Amino acid sequence: MKAPAVYAPHEAYVFPARYRSHPGRLILGILLAEVLFTLGLDLFDRLMMRISPEFADAVYYGDSPTGLLLQLASYGILALALVVVVNKLHLRHTASLFGPGDQRRLLPRAFIGAMAFYLVLQLAPPWADLMAAQSHRNLAGWLGLLPFALLALLIQTGAEEMFYRGYIQQQIAARFPDPRIWMVVPNLLFAWVHWESGGQWVANWQYVIWAFAFGLACSDLTARSGSLYPAIGLHLANNAYAFLFFADLDGFDSGLALFLYPAAPLTQPVTADGPIVTLALLVELSLIGLAWLATRLAIRR
Repeated sequence: MKAPAVYAPHEAYVFPARYRSHPGRLILGILLAEVLFTLGLDLFDRLMMRISPEFADAVYYGDSPTGLLLQLASYGILALALVVVVNKLHLRHTASLFGPGDQRRLLPRAFIGAMAFYLVLQLAPPWADLMAAQSHRNLAGWLGLLPFALLALLIQTGAEEMFYRGYIQQQIAARFPDPRIWMVVPNLLFAWVHWESGGQWVANWQYVIWAFAFGLACSDLTARSGSLYPAIGLHLANNAYAFLFFADLDGFDSGLALFLYPAAPLTQPVTADGPIVTLALLVELSLIGLAWLATRLAIRR
């Protein structure tokens, strides 16, 4: 299948990957990146434990500002692993994962466009009951942390985009020009890592489907713009909306949220029964489409 004309910029984006594009080298690169990332995280965890077990728990659970900031920033280890893989295994510069330098301006534009959509979504009815929040952070303190939170989120989302829509998508497209291959395969991998071991069956499948659809949106933005920057902008806005505004009190990754709500009690046992495709999932997928459209309008691609 020939790529549509709107994906013409993707050809130039993929060009640096054409040298040393054998699938075996890509598989080796993925494994090497994962091994280096795992080893790096292990060293990071050991360092946190040396500080104190309580501090290591705070980083793992992300239920304090410092803990969540460090947890997100630890994805920089994945970015460093990709530097090694791209430079040593493929003999190309890491900057080639991002595309032309003059496209950097698309990152803030994409972030602002997507973030504007998420904020409008939040301001639309039904409105969140802020009075139901069990606690909230001091607004001045939250605003003071905001630049550090966005930087940590940029490290996390940037590293993921470098790996899935950068390295893997580029290397596959260099070998297989059919967009049905270079869009689907990287995002199947992206969706797979969102499966939570021990999690509830239906919720896991819904999360995986959501992650696959979100990855497709990022791949499309990368192909349309010929750079990774719009995908990073959308991913950053999505995660900023998820991490910085609302969370369960003392819940996982609640350390940077402005409003904290008591966890909803279970009204019935959690089972594996029930439909995977629900109205709620379809709404979530529709919101991905609208966020993607808002990002496209912001970058005019």
